[in-house]
Amino acid sequence: MSEPLDEAVHMQARTPWWRNWKVMLPLWCAIGGLVWVGLHFNVDRSVIAASVVAVGLISNAFVWLLGVIALVPVIGPVIVKILSIGFIWLLNAIGYLVSYVAIRRGYSKDVLTYRGLTIAIIIGIVIGFVLGKLL
Repeated sequence: MSEPLDEAVHMQARTPWWRNWKVMLPLWCAIGGLVWVGLHFNVDRSVIAASVVAVGLISNAFVWLLGVIALVPVIGPVIVKILSIGFIWLLNAIGYLVSYVAIRRGYSKDVLTYRGLTIAIIIGIVIGFVLGKLL
């Protein structure tokens, strides 16, 4: 009499495929292997990057990897919080946009200086954020 009830509870307890490590771990191994093969055969790096982003977004592989990183005590949650700060992404995107415009106008030497400054600011923000969370 309790068999149908147990079966219904068991069916609800199954995790979705995007949360199952038995699916995501081989997926990440396949992504890493395909990147290696692509680099080995000199495939254009932008094609490799675009395909990794497409597969990662469609399969939720990036979210799963962030979840795995978050499992590491103390450091994991800090890394996840840093990666999810929208300001860091926005600052980096503005740096790329300004670099593109400056290179098109012939200021390629100055771009290296200012791009280095942007990266230094981002690293400083990240270090400050980590120290602020730990102290």
